[in-house]
Amino acid sequence: MAKYGKKNEVKLDPLSYNLALIGESGIGKTTIIKKYCEKLAGEDGYLFLEIGKEDGADAIDGIVYENAPDWDTFDDIINDIVTNKISDYPQLRVVVIDTYDELFRIAEPEVVRMHNVENTEKPVKSIKGAFGGFQAGEDKCIEIVLDKLWSLKDVGVSFIVIGHTKTKNVDDPVTGESYMQLTTNMSQKYFNAIKTKVHFLGVAAIDRKIVKEKTGKKDFVTKKEITKGVVKGETRKITFRDDNFVIDSKSRFADIVEDIPMEADALINAINDAIEKERSKSGRKLSDDKDRQEKAEAEKLKEIAKAERDKKEAKKLEDIISKITDFIKENKSNMDKIKPIIAAAKNLGYDNPTVITKIEDAKKVLALIS
Repeated sequence: MAKYGKKNEVKLDPLSYNLALIGESGIGKTTIIKKYCEKLAGEDGYLFLEIGKEDGADAIDGIVYENAPDWDTFDDIINDIVTNKISDYPQLRVVVIDTYDELFRIAEPEVVRMHNVENTEKPVKSIKGAFGGFQAGEDKCIEIVLDKLWSLKDVGVSFIVIGHTKTKNVDDPVTGESYMQLTTNMSQKYFNAIKTKVHFLGVAAIDRKIVKEKTGKKDFVTKKEITKGVVKGETRKITFRDDNFVIDSKSRFADIVEDIPMEADALINAINDAIEKERSKSGRKLSDDKDRQEKAEAEKLKEIAKAERDKKEAKKLEDIISKITDFIKENKSNMDKIKPIIAAAKNLGYDNPTVITKIEDAKKVLALIS
């Protein structure tokens, strides 16, 4: 039997997949993602991180959020979730980054700081010069951002990113022709870093119906009647696929619908339908897959809980050993104080107090110091 290689089984839970939603400011991205999360995870199952200067949560009643104005705060929040997922965040299933472009804005100063700590003789002030330049600073920025997001996935918490859009000219790589595209408003390098990682990338936009109407006036030169475009109606929609590539959307699921109304239920249905169409290709029963995945998820949570307990125990042991070591260093000239500690460690089966491996034993030795 081959040592490597395994068959993938499509997960049924929409929150198992990375989702990005970009759109113009004020179109309703935060609102629809809030409703999406509440419907799938419950009111206690999600957390919005208002990154940098974002303050969209201020206008949405009942949203569960936390401000992360700078990288240190963002780092602290993510670390706390990862460290205490089971004990303090048992129901948390998804963290929303609002917005992704602001996340890189606060990450860049952190990369500059990291460079200056490692290169005290050649400090820089800009991301452009960090870590040798030639976009190495931007690469490091991408690295620390993705590492943080993936640390959430390690403890069973998914992420959703929200971003802004703009229109820009794009050159077709085959024909060389230029065309307008609705895409991100941030650095293409940063955007591509997440675009290649998400399973669903939706672009929220306003679809306007514009008709030509006569003005009753004639052009002085051409003598033709002047017309003007009048908006007769508009709808908000999310696009997942655009065969003309005018909208910079994407999905890893082949059978997702091209676009949907900008509503939480429509978003959930579109993703669920895409998942089911792919899953059904296996020929397995839906009920069997559901039961198997629920059991696997329960086992995974047990493993995460055990890993969390082990890390906390290891940290406690490390802290106690550190106190014992500090005491020995402070009293190295007074063997009368040190001998009882060394003797106690030997009685417990250790060559010296600094190599104790059980927290119960370390506490016994620490008690002699106290």
